[in-house]
Amino acid sequence: MITASPSARLSSPAPDWRQLWREAVTDPAELLALLGLHELAAQLPPNDAGFALRVPRGFVTRMRHGDARDPLLLQVLPQLAELAEVDGFSMDAVGDLAARESRGLLHKYEGRALLIASGSCAVNCRYCFRRHFPYGEEMAAAGQWRQALAHLRSDPGITELILSGGDPLSLATSKLEELAGGLADIPHVNRLRIHTRLPVVLPERIDDAFLAWLAAIPLQKVVVLHANHANEFDAAVDAACARLREAGATLLNQAVLLKGINDHEDALVDLSERLFAAGVLPYYLHQLDRVQGAAHFEVDDGRALALVEAMRARLPGYLVPRLVREVAGDRSKRPL
Repeated sequence: MITASPSARLSSPAPDWRQLWREAVTDPAELLALLGLHELAAQLPPNDAGFALRVPRGFVTRMRHGDARDPLLLQVLPQLAELAEVDGFSMDAVGDLAARESRGLLHKYEGRALLIASGSCAVNCRYCFRRHFPYGEEMAAAGQWRQALAHLRSDPGITELILSGGDPLSLATSKLEELAGGLADIPHVNRLRIHTRLPVVLPERIDDAFLAWLAAIPLQKVVVLHANHANEFDAAVDAACARLREAGATLLNQAVLLKGINDHEDALVDLSERLFAAGVLPYYLHQLDRVQGAAHFEVDDGRALALVEAMRARLPGYLVPRLVREVAGDRSKRPL
């Protein structure tokens, strides 16, 4: 009788990212129960404050059990503070709609166009600057990307295409292949930049089919991750980052400065060190986009500047992200 080797018996197919997506936690009370924080359920806002909870279970396992101030939990848990109306906070905090050129295509900065590739995310971050965005009307992937591709062809000044969302990696790889096929006859677009949180919150998305697509694209490739705290990284995230680099992508990270989550020196230093250990360069540290429902996360500019100076004293320059703010109508991010 032939028996399987121990390694064969222990091995199993990698979980399909689409199934893990479907299994995400969407009930705040369940999330609290998983973390042993049942008593906080009474403090949840009605109707998730109008912005549904969604968080992959793998990301939940990185949260500290029994810790109501866990920095990963606070990024995703609905709060009563989101119901407050605060002066200066609006539905379209960065002027996305004013920059619309065609369905799902934004053109804010010279030489770069941004596609709202999808309205879906694997995780709903409570500070999201597009939490009120009308995704139903603005989906570049609709109709085989025709409107967006037509605009790109018509403007030879666009050399970089940015995929954003939502999260562009929420799309099936076959849908991304449609886009790559459409770009093949646009010679002035020579760089593809993908803004995504999925390699961090759902690293299983970086599967063989996606990597084959990415490696085959004859463009310069940049993947901009979004992680705000060192605790977001584990071995699976490290492996996803390694595979992205092997496919030819340069990896950068943009973080958001968030009160009660990463607004202290050690947290920011640890994040930069952890990013670099995973082969990712810190790129931007954003001041909060002033979107309605997120005012309780805001850190004042003086505190933000002091934190970056503290980082500069402890880290080499290449590990200190640029502190910036996005201002509607500006032609670039505004350094602080």
